[in-house]
Amino acid sequence: MPTIYEACVTSIAQAIAAERAGADRLELCTRISTGGLTPPVPRLVAVRDAVAIPIHVMIRPRAGDFSYSRAEVDRMRRAIGDAREAEADGVVLGLLTADGRVDARAFRALAPITRGLSITCHRAFDELSAPLESMEELIELGVDRILTSGGAPTARKGADLLARLVAAARGRIGIIACGRIRARHAAELVAATGVSEIHAHLKSTASMRALARAVHAGTP
Repeated sequence: MPTIYEACVTSIAQAIAAERAGADRLELCTRISTGGLTPPVPRLVAVRDAVAIPIHVMIRPRAGDFSYSRAEVDRMRRAIGDAREAEADGVVLGLLTADGRVDARAFRALAPITRGLSITCHRAFDELSAPLESMEELIELGVDRILTSGGAPTARKGADLLARLVAAARGRIGIIACGRIRARHAAELVAATGVSEIHAHLKSTASMRALARAVHAGTP
């Protein structure tokens, strides 16, 4: 299977540029400096109208930790409904308990509204103390993929855990590598870890195009 390049974008212009550069899918968010928050609905609608490739929407109501109150989970539920209505293809979220485990109860509370959408667990995963066991929980909860840098500041530094996750997943859940991935080392990272998806937030069209070519060609 070809490796997928998911471009993280925050604006209509970035979304159009990413599609033209060869991205296979978009993650749409806002406030990237905080790790990403839910984008405004009008922006999602405009991006959906502007591009043909799949769009996965960040569902994160605030910056900070990933342990959410019932009121915040309700806000997430409404945001997922908005994403569905705007014809998004998937949602990106992460819910942890106060002691840093997968919040299965919150995931299940959102299950009815996420049904039919592709679900990605974002980098909240990197805060879990038992990633392999937590991956099994996410599989049981119906999550389709995990966005992770292997618990390290960059994907290259987290390559060992990325490879272990891919091996343990055995195709039951996708592993998306993220964390300062650039064209010059993308092919090496894919070969070393076996990941089938790469995620990056790049500001220039040239950088997006270079990464797309490296990912799709399998060479840096």
